[in-house]
Amino acid sequence: MSVDQLSTVFGALADPTRRAILARLAEGDLAVRDLAAPFPMSQPAISRHLKVLEGAGLISRSRRATARLSHLEAEPLREATAWLARYQAYWDERFEQLDELLAQLQRRPEPATVTAPVKAKKGRKARKQEGRTQP
Repeated sequence: MSVDQLSTVFGALADPTRRAILARLAEGDLAVRDLAAPFPMSQPAISRHLKVLEGAGLISRSRRATARLSHLEAEPLREATAWLARYQAYWDERFEQLDELLAQLQRRPEPATVTAPVKAKKGRKARKQEGRTQP
C-alpha cells in the first residue's frame, strides 16, 4: 500500500460515523437507507460518507434492483493493520525494557535513612505564656 493510499485510509477512518458504517458493513451488505437508519443525519449525508469510504477503497458499491448496496472491502484495513504492527513491535520492546528496569529497581534494597528528631513548634499562645513567666 502506498503512503498516499494509507493516508487516505486513515483519513477515512478518522471519522466516527464512517467507522460505525464499516462496523455495520462487517455484518453484511446494506443499502444506503439501512445504513442511514441509526444515524441522526440524512441519506445524502450518509452517501457523502460512503463516497469517502469508497475513495479509500474500504467499501465497494453495487446495484441490486433499485437498491445500491455497500460492501466492506477489508484488504485496506489489513494493510493499515500491517503498517501499525511495526509500531506495535516497537512499543512491545519498549515496555519489556521498562518492565526489566522496574524489576531491577524492586530487587535493590532500599538505603537506610536516618532522620533527625523533629522539634515541635510552639504555638503563639505558648510563646506568650513563656514570655510572662521569665524574669
